[in-house]
Amino acid sequence: MSNYAVAKIDAIDEVSDGRCPWRPVRHHFGITSFGVNAFTAANGGDRLINEHDESEEHDLQEELYLVQQGRATFELDGERVDAPAGTLVFASPDVKRTAFAEEPGTTIVALGGTPGKAYEPHGGEIWMPLHHLYEAGKYVEAIDQGREQIEAHPEYAGPMYNLACCESLAGRPADAVEHLRLAIDRRKSFRSLAAEDSDFDPIRDEPAFQELISNPAAEPATS
Repeated sequence: MSNYAVAKIDAIDEVSDGRCPWRPVRHHFGITSFGVNAFTAANGGDRLINEHDESEEHDLQEELYLVQQGRATFELDGERVDAPAGTLVFASPDVKRTAFAEEPGTTIVALGGTPGKAYEPHGGEIWMPLHHLYEAGKYVEAIDQGREQIEAHPEYAGPMYNLACCESLAGRPADAVEHLRLAIDRRKSFRSLAAEDSDFDPIRDEPAFQELISNPAAEPATS
């Protein structure tokens, strides 16, 4: 197996959560030590980066943006910054940021990580294209469209947990418990989260669910 890989940015398929589409560079290469994605605007004026900050306790990421081609305008805590190709823009976690393309084809590469903390991939590339189905209450569709890919990447705890939520809400208790078990095996904090999550109300009285959320011994050992 080769220890390197090469790809052009536009050869990586875009994914979208219904807002700004992005190219999952990290997922494409199987990178596990840092986060990196790319965003390309079809038209001038398109929003490239959703407005957000990283100040939540589970985020706290520093982010570095490279305008790889075209020209962008960043808004950083309300201040507009012109960013032609070759510009680097750094944002600390508490900075509210967004960016817009000034030219068609403008592309931004974004890298992120949390200071002092090993990077942990969350698998948003897999779940976010399904999130609109969950929000619309189309749980069976979310399961049917996402289960195969989610199961193919058991290293991502988040999508596995969300799949379990959909299965609970769709009346599939056995599947929900099994996928929740896998999610907890990957990230122990999901056990306490599931205990309070209303998505699991339909299966809350199931003995297997009760055992899983109350008994750490019910969790299989992490390999």
